[in-house]
Amino acid sequence: QGAAAAQPVGPSGLPLPRFVSLKAGRVNLRIGPGLNYSVDWMYMKPGLPMEIVQEYDNWRRVRDSEGSEGWINQSLLSGKRTALAAPWQRGRVQEIALRASPSAEARTVARLEPGVMGTVRTCNGEWCRMDFGGHTGWLEQGLVWGVYPGEQVAD
Repeated sequence: QGAAAAQPVGPSGLPLPRFVSLKAGRVNLRIGPGLNYSVDWMYMKPGLPMEIVQEYDNWRRVRDSEGSEGWINQSLLSGKRTALAAPWQRGRVQEIALRASPSAEARTVARLEPGVMGTVRTCNGEWCRMDFGGHTGWLEQGLVWGVYPGEQVAD
């Protein structure tokens, strides 16, 4: 808890950086914090996790799992926590095991494709309990993009 207290806070009063998700199915990523800035990219996947790295008025500078950055209006973002299973392993690893309990020896309940999106239920700093398309299980926190190393997430 001591380390969390030292985390920088943005103008919103919320910690920076922090993870959120996209609320809508069509979200414009702009080159600057305002509607007068051109659209650099459009996200078409509701629930996609994003990392907020800066705040300006009601705009949030976000970074996606591939490192792209831009500005999104806060009204299009949700505090609901989602995450991707090891998107950096796409094309390198065939599948990632979703475990029945938070242990590398636990039974595999599902095999996940790298980059697949799930909902974060809880994280204890080492493992996250997540839902992936009807399968609930545990994923090593180091394999999750959308949660910080060591971060604890309450249900």
